[in-house]
Amino acid sequence: MKKIEEYVRSIKDFPEPGIIFRDVTSVLQDPDGLALAIDSMKAFLEGVDFDVVVGTESRGFMFGVPIAYALHKAFVPVRKKGKLPMETISQEYELEYGSAVVEMHRDSIKPGQKVVLVDDLIATGGTVEASIKMIEELGGEVVKIVFLMELAGLKGRERLKGYDIDSVIIYEGK
Repeated sequence: MKKIEEYVRSIKDFPEPGIIFRDVTSVLQDPDGLALAIDSMKAFLEGVDFDVVVGTESRGFMFGVPIAYALHKAFVPVRKKGKLPMETISQEYELEYGSAVVEMHRDSIKPGQKVVLVDDLIATGGTVEASIKMIEELGGEVVKIVFLMELAGLKGRERLKGYDIDSVIIYEGK
């Protein structure tokens, strides 16, 4: 059986020279790669007491929903601004060039619920940090954060200091 790293396509000089883009679509397009990715992420949750899985738009949905389903947990999406139909809370965060806003339904996390956050990639950690702020504002407790891939050179883990974080694959660069 192949290692999960072998399913990730690395594209040099995208989106700009000197960058190696780690493409998750090659994992999703292979049934064995997809199963290995989900099973590897789910393995980090063994023995973790939690109530709900939160996934960030959009690739966090792709991994978070099957993990929630397999563990018989609820799933809550974090969406880009303006995509949710009910009353929301929002959080702005900084991007490399500008800012963005993410939202959650105000009733999606109940006070005292233990939350696992799932996403495909941690780079600078901005999206997940914004998600954590909303979860905590609603009274939830983030007990674990799981990523498929981590770009360690962008220091996102440092931004999320104090949280229990695991990544299936850690790339040392950016």
